[in-house]
Amino acid sequence: MTVTAVNAPATGPSSPPPQDPQAPPSHDSLDVWPASTTRLPAGDLSVGGVPLTAVAERFGTPAYVLDEAEVRARCRAYRHAFPDAEVLYAAKAFLCRAMAHWVREEGLGLDVCSAGELELVVSAGFPPDRIVLHGNAKSPYDLEAALRLGVGRIVIDSAAEIARLAAAVGPRGRQKVLLRVVPGIAAGAHHKIRTGTEDQKFGLSVADGSAQHALARVLDQPRLELTGLHCHLGSQITSVKPYLAAVRRMTGLMARVREQHGVALPELDLGGGHGIAYRPGEAALDLAALSCRLRAELSRSCAAAGLPEPRLLLEPGRAVAGPAGVALYRVLAVKRTRATTFVAVDGGMSDNPRPALYGVGYAPRLVGSAAARGEGAGSGAGSGTGSGMCDATVVGRHCEAGDILAADVPLPSGVRPGDLIAVPAAGAYHLSMASGYNLVGRPPVIAVRDGHARPLVRRESLEDIRSRDIGL
Repeated sequence: MTVTAVNAPATGPSSPPPQDPQAPPSHDSLDVWPASTTRLPAGDLSVGGVPLTAVAERFGTPAYVLDEAEVRARCRAYRHAFPDAEVLYAAKAFLCRAMAHWVREEGLGLDVCSAGELELVVSAGFPPDRIVLHGNAKSPYDLEAALRLGVGRIVIDSAAEIARLAAAVGPRGRQKVLLRVVPGIAAGAHHKIRTGTEDQKFGLSVADGSAQHALARVLDQPRLELTGLHCHLGSQITSVKPYLAAVRRMTGLMARVREQHGVALPELDLGGGHGIAYRPGEAALDLAALSCRLRAELSRSCAAAGLPEPRLLLEPGRAVAGPAGVALYRVLAVKRTRATTFVAVDGGMSDNPRPALYGVGYAPRLVGSAAARGEGAGSGAGSGTGSGMCDATVVGRHCEAGDILAADVPLPSGVRPGDLIAVPAAGAYHLSMASGYNLVGRPPVIAVRDGHARPLVRRESLEDIRSRDIGL
């Protein structure tokens, strides 16, 4: 597909225009869309120079659209903000071979969580020494693949993993490792995605001494080279403050390691969890502020402890992929009750379980045909629900009452079957968390750039589903 671009492609992450802080956000705002998004006639939108209606017509729905230029620009923004740090893209947010290729070309490493993710990216030519393997419960297959392929570091997450990994390395090997510790900091948009607090499955606690005991054991293992400490506070964090607290607590622990063991650890991995805006008016983590204040706090804390400054490692995932993605759906049915207008689409919790899991809110809009009838979101930029608009709940097609993609969102009151709905900020934790519920098949991923669209991941077919079922 080749389409003339309406505007030049984006060269960096979008910056929302100034708004009246007292004014409510407009339902017609493009603030949370990829920077290349432009308005077209008849209510259509173009992303990467490609009309969304054209993507839906060619590739069908549901489908994910991924703006390559936006992904690359966000990688470059991290490299610019943290020139001396090692930035690792968190593959769990979204992964395919093309994504690994883009990340590599833009100078980022990778953070993977399984042998499957590891084998995929290495098969795409990603250098293993720029990969870090995570996981609170790594299987023998995960560790075997990591050692066989030569990953740069393995993050130890439990005491049991120390001896297991050392034995797998063998008598003539040596593996670089980080130790994941729990700093006791609560951060994140929902309790299910907070991972820096006590009494959860990740890491080793500083408060109860588990981390200190594990540190001593790792340092006693000649087959393991401890290069630093790791922590991850949670997901969808939009404030810099928790990261500053993490720096203080982690450098304090590093100072104790030097005092007790005579070792100055050269690396500090602060994980990711950098929040994005899913709806107009929502907060996002300020990358420039994070860079400035984080580096200043690290310098101050290390100077106070008499420590050499460790090299920082960061693991952004959502902040790279999320704002670059758009999900496309067709309306299948509209049902109006006394209290609610339900707009049912041809996807749902099988391709986006996040609203059902932890209440994430999105800002869907109609694209194309509804606006051509004079009813679309593009017909006005007012806030609230205005003329011709209604509060609707966009629901999926699955057999669950909780299969809700977006509740109480403004949509044209004339919405009807066949209309196209587009959901921005859909690039992270959609396909990676997709399931086979009701055997509807997982959607394809379509890359757009400079007026061209190409498939990166094909739609899961009925034949794919049949071929896995061998039990008859």
